[in-house]
Amino acid sequence: MKRLIFAVLILLCTTNLNAQHFVKVDTWLANHVEDMGGRVFLLIYKDGRIVYSHAENELNAKQKMLNKIIAKRQGKSADLSDYTADTRQQIASCSKWLSAALVMTFVDEGKLKLTDTVGEYLPILSQHGKGKITISQCLSHLTAIKPPSLQENLNEMRGFNHMDDAMASIAVLPMEGVPGKVFHYSNTGLQIAGAVIEKIGNKSFEALFQERIAKPLAMKNTDFGNGKVALPAGGASSTPNDYINFLTMVLNKGTFNGKRILSEKSIFEMQINRITEEVTIAYAPKEAGHFGYGFGEWVMDKTTGVVQSKSVSSPGLFGSFPWVNNEQKYSAFLMAFYLKSDGRGEKYAELKKLIDEELKSN
Repeated sequence: MKRLIFAVLILLCTTNLNAQHFVKVDTWLANHVEDMGGRVFLLIYKDGRIVYSHAENELNAKQKMLNKIIAKRQGKSADLSDYTADTRQQIASCSKWLSAALVMTFVDEGKLKLTDTVGEYLPILSQHGKGKITISQCLSHLTAIKPPSLQENLNEMRGFNHMDDAMASIAVLPMEGVPGKVFHYSNTGLQIAGAVIEKIGNKSFEALFQERIAKPLAMKNTDFGNGKVALPAGGASSTPNDYINFLTMVLNKGTFNGKRILSEKSIFEMQINRITEEVTIAYAPKEAGHFGYGFGEWVMDKTTGVVQSKSVSSPGLFGSFPWVNNEQKYSAFLMAFYLKSDGRGEKYAELKKLIDEELKSN
C-alpha cells in the first residue's frame, strides 16, 4: 500500500511540475486563441512521450458563422465542437510533408531516384518540354512551371476524373525559368510526383499513402479523401494525435515504435535546403520569412550546404503548424483553423521560441 501511495504522489508531483513548466505556453495560447480562429490544440512530444497536451476553445459568434459558411461551401455541416487531440480537419499544406515522405519510400526501395526525370513516367510532360524536370525538383518546388492561382488550381483539380487529366493540364502551363533555378511554392511539383508514384505503385495515391505511411504510423484518422484525383500538396485531413506520430517518426530519423518507415538517409535528404544562392524565388508565402526549403518541408534556420536543419516545418493555409526541433530533440503540432495569415509567421516563431526556452530549462 505504501508503495502505491508513493507512486501516486510521484505521478501527481510530475503532473504538477509539467503544468508549472508550461505556464507561459498556456498563457500564450489563451492570449492568442481569439486571433487564431477561436480554437487551438497543441501537442509536444519529447523523450518518448507526450509532455504537453492542451486546448483553448473560445469560438465567438462571428467565428461560428464563418465556420458554418466555409462548411456549407464544402457541402458539409459545420463542426463547432471543442478541439481535442482527436479532432479531425483539413490540414492544407501540412499535407506536403506527408506526401514527400510517401515519395521517399519509393526512393528507399530503389524503385525511384531523386535524379529520375518525370518524362520517363509521364510522356505528356515530355511532349510539352517539361520531361527533364527531376523528382527532386518536384519535391522542392523547383520545377520552374508557372502555376495558376491556388483557387483556380483547386477548382480545376476537383473537376478531373483521373490523374492523367491533371498531368495534361500541368503539361501546357508556361515555364518561368530553368528547372532547378526558380522556386515557386505551389501544388504543381507534388502533383507530378504523386502521378509518378501512382504509375510505379499501380495504385491510387490514397491507397499508397495508407499502405506506406498512415497504417505503419497508426494514423487511423488521416487520409487524402475519396476524390477521383488526390491533391498531394494540400488535400489531407488529420488529427493532432495522428500528425504527432508522423513527426515522431521524423524526429527519430525514420523509425516509429521500433519499426523503420523511412531510411535515415531519406530523412536527411528531406531536410537539406534546396534554395541556394543560384535560385530565384518567384513566390514564397510571407509567413515563410527567410526559411529555406527541402522536400515537402521548410528549413527553418535556412542552413546552406549538405547539412541537416536544426528545425523543420510545414505550416498549412488554415493555420495548423507542425515542426521538429532536431537540436532539442522534440516535435510539436499546433492545430488551428483561421484564414487571416497576417502576422501568422511571427506567431509561429513566438510560440516556438517559448517552447524552445521551456524545454531547454527543463
